[in-house]
Amino acid sequence: MRGLFITFEGSEGSGKSTQIRRLAERLGACGREVISLREPGGTPIGEKIRHLLQYDGEGHAMTPEAELLLFAASRAQLVREVIRPALERGAVVLCDRYLDSTTVYQGVARALTPGDVAGINAFATGGTLPDLTLVLDLDAAEGRRRAGERKGPADRMEQEGDAFYEAVCRGYLDLARADPKRFAVIDASVGPDQVEEAVIEVIRGRLKEDFHGIH
Repeated sequence: MRGLFITFEGSEGSGKSTQIRRLAERLGACGREVISLREPGGTPIGEKIRHLLQYDGEGHAMTPEAELLLFAASRAQLVREVIRPALERGAVVLCDRYLDSTTVYQGVARALTPGDVAGINAFATGGTLPDLTLVLDLDAAEGRRRAGERKGPADRMEQEGDAFYEAVCRGYLDLARADPKRFAVIDASVGPDQVEEAVIEVIRGRLKEDFHGIH
């Protein structure tokens, strides 16, 4: 039995990592094998790329085109090394960001040519697409405020301006409207418990044959 691939998308501070952790615990309690991943990263190669993209001082000179290709390189490795093998053995894969982040951050907010971004995404993923993508929708200003409360220095992406993140939020909503079968938008302005219940409600509705026993 093929596993299930669920991705979480949203702007900075929207609570993706918290909801992935909570969902993984609930699915694990149902007896399912759960693999939780993040992008960029998830493999030794991907984690090195993540550091370069987010924290390496040389990264501040990075062009949008180079940024796009580095995200794609990390994703290509993750798909083939981790995601596909996990799905083939029937696991549930939860991923904090995936190709839709590239479509929005590099294609929309960086204004790279949509066709080029789509082609590179297709090459990197090799047709491995999520069964469900949950967009945690949050006002850009509130997301930045929440992100600023986290410990540690802001990464390179978190240092972008308000217009960049407003474009990101609009981009995600546009994707969800264009593909309502794969996407579900969840209001992330409420508390984490309420967001969690909204996530579970969507999963019960969309994937009830696989998760009828989730509690």
